Amino acid sequence: MKKSAFVLKLSVLFLLLTANKCDDPENSSCEDYVSQLDGLRVKIENLANTSVCKENFECRYMAFGSKPCGGPWNYLVYSTSIDTLELHSLVNAYNKMEQELNVACERVSDCMMVNPPQRLECKNNKCIAIYNRFLE
Repeated sequence: MKKSAFVLKLSVLFLLLTANKCDDPENSSCEDYVSQLDGLRVKIENLANTSVCKENFECRYMAFGSKPCGGPWNYLVYSTSIDTLELHSLVNAYNKMEQELNVACERVSDCMMVNPPQRLECKNNKCIAIYNRFLE
């Protein structure tokens, strides 16, 4: 009788611990990470797309995303016409969350290095990244 009571208590404890694990934000499922990243990506891209380049603003870029092998997926181009502190904060949060996703969900990538733009130009009031495909 004591053994079955012990097993019952142990089973209840196990169920409670596993049920609480689902509520822990640090143990989010892969789908939760992807959903959060998608929403954050839209917010970041919308903010960056509102930037304009004119004589009083400077074009810039920053690493965006986190490949499982290291480095960014690409570079986000924007101008200083927007709240750059907010943009940097959002992108840093995105990059960190994607790193967590990569580890938690054991993601893989092509491990190819993505080069930053060689230069930025202003065309039609938008900052444009220029990549030279061939070495000069």
